[in-house]
Amino acid sequence: MAAEEWRKGWRLVLASSLGFSFFSVMMSATGLFMEPLSQAFGWSRTLLSSGPSIASASQALLGPFFGLLVDRCGTRRLALPGVALTMAAIACFGLLDGSAAMWTGLWLCFGVVSVSIKSTGWTTAVVGNFATSRGLALALTLGGTAVSQTLVPPIGNWLITELGWRAAFVWLGLGWGGITLLFCALFFHDQNDNARVLARSKRSEGEPIASALTGLTVKQALRHSALLRVALSNFIVMLLTMGLSVHLFPILTEAGVSRSSAAWLVALGGISAIIGKVLTGVLTDRFRPNWIGGITLGIAALVFLLLLDGVRTYPFIIIAMVVNGYAQGTKTQITGYLTAGYAGMRNFGAVYSFMSALMALAAGLGPLIAGMIYDYSGGYGPFLVMGTIGCAIGGFIVLTLPDFPEHEGKSKA
Repeated sequence: MAAEEWRKGWRLVLASSLGFSFFSVMMSATGLFMEPLSQAFGWSRTLLSSGPSIASASQALLGPFFGLLVDRCGTRRLALPGVALTMAAIACFGLLDGSAAMWTGLWLCFGVVSVSIKSTGWTTAVVGNFATSRGLALALTLGGTAVSQTLVPPIGNWLITELGWRAAFVWLGLGWGGITLLFCALFFHDQNDNARVLARSKRSEGEPIASALTGLTVKQALRHSALLRVALSNFIVMLLTMGLSVHLFPILTEAGVSRSSAAWLVALGGISAIIGKVLTGVLTDRFRPNWIGGITLGIAALVFLLLLDGVRTYPFIIIAMVVNGYAQGTKTQITGYLTAGYAGMRNFGAVYSFMSALMALAAGLGPLIAGMIYDYSGGYGPFLVMGTIGCAIGGFIVLTLPDFPEHEGKSKA
């Protein structure tokens, strides 16, 4: 069964992984641009951190609507134009002229267009085409973030150093995006698109639906206790870890690590993230997913602890990068797996879009909060303490979740 799923779906996983890696490029690169933009325009860390926050807030607001579109229109017809628009949005950052309003506007545009290539579309396509090997398929798909986390720091730093920050934005947008668009055009074909569209059409016309897609209604999902706990845990952990991710490069350089070494240390985390995603995917297919998810999310607390001033040493920094990569790359993967398990596939796009919106909101608030703490206190210490405590709590919430229900495709009001 698993072999048959992979025979039919490996191209879909490849294209989805590349698509999600492109979505993650800007988040992976933001820390690299902080110093050059600060030197060029005199901008504060709070202003520089506000960019990802604006984009994430836009994605959080638009995410639920996009989830409905995925269920109604299918994934391919939304993903391909989304990739093209995101390419243009990233390249336009090379036109920055020192205006804070322009910085805000560009991030707003990026947030609006990139909602079409965030995790909802790629995840919906993959979980709908894999059952026996769903955990591993999700791991490889969402491993796109790890790919960008591994490659963007050294490539982005080289582009900035050799060609300047303006050209770096253009190359990251058009270069990475162009490859993504080509692969998605060739290989991103979701076999369940037609089933979703047909089911929605029949439901809107009041016809009986004979569909293999079973699970909760959106209303049921929004009041399901396990799904609410999944949402709470991932909001907490996403807020803290994304704040760390965006500020990780300056945290390392201010600890005395050179820019070049910091770029490679961040890349080391990306390699660890690839391993973490694959291992987590294999484990969730074989053991209770909430146990694997809870331990994986909770271990992120160790990263914040090891980076604290007075605790960190160079060996501890290396350990922190490995653990951070391992844990950080699995949040979206774990959320998608748990959402499919508790909600089923009947309205997965809509239900998961709400989860994704909360994660986007958290991802936007995290960097902004970290930047504000830095500007107020003169360091990242209080934020690192907050991360140590918060990630431990988030992991415990997932660890104590109940077993998955058996979805029979029946709706109860």
